[in-house]
Amino acid sequence: MTPPVTPAVTWDPAQYLRHADHRSRPFHELVDRVPGVPTRIVDLGCGPGNTTATLTDRWPGASVTGIDNSAPMIDKARRDHPGTAFGLGDITGYDPAADGPAPDLILSNAALQWVPGHADLFPRWIEALPVGGSLAFQVPGNFGEPTHTLLTALRTGPRWAARLADLSRPGVLHPADYLARLSALGCTVDAWETTYYQVLQGEDPVLDWMLGTGLRPSLDALPDPAERAEFLAEYSAALAEAYPATPHGTVLPYRRVFVVATKG
Repeated sequence: MTPPVTPAVTWDPAQYLRHADHRSRPFHELVDRVPGVPTRIVDLGCGPGNTTATLTDRWPGASVTGIDNSAPMIDKARRDHPGTAFGLGDITGYDPAADGPAPDLILSNAALQWVPGHADLFPRWIEALPVGGSLAFQVPGNFGEPTHTLLTALRTGPRWAARLADLSRPGVLHPADYLARLSALGCTVDAWETTYYQVLQGEDPVLDWMLGTGLRPSLDALPDPAERAEFLAEYSAALAEAYPATPHGTVLPYRRVFVVATKG
């Protein structure tokens, strides 16, 4: 049974994939730390499926399913990676015990930060895992950086607050909090964080990065092209000051939080 679907952010797979190398690297570093050889894998918030499809290269013979609540993302994944199963569904509605044997790896890459109260889902997921199975996820930990603080200031300023002030994202926990919660559920937990100093190229590269992720709710709330252009021009100017171009490109520091919890 496919998990229920609720209204989602409008995603643009082509825009998201413009920075595929930077977005994919944490996925592979997360998967590198998963113990054992999983045979049934679910990737929650799989997006366009470009990283999900690599899991059968790492673990040949594994059954892999990607789930996302964005129809454009799932359509792109199915077109580009027909050898992998993809389905529409919400992370909040995912029940690993609903259909047949539970997965022995529940994976999520840069998706749980969109889910309010996502840590409250852990007990159900861990309970369904077999002994030795793992929950592995990675989330951005950069909500205090200018990319987000400037966006918040713009959204909540007098020009845009009426329509954009309520678009704050749920956010994430500190690595120690994830470790404590999952250890209390009987898991051995490997938690760490990494800050990547991403060198971006092109005109307005940080804006281009944010157009693929954090800006999506604001763009959805501004359907008028003129207003959208005005908003993006203001945000672009603020980003250019916070992240000046250098001779080698524009540096975007990006902190990410990683957790691999293995059921004991």
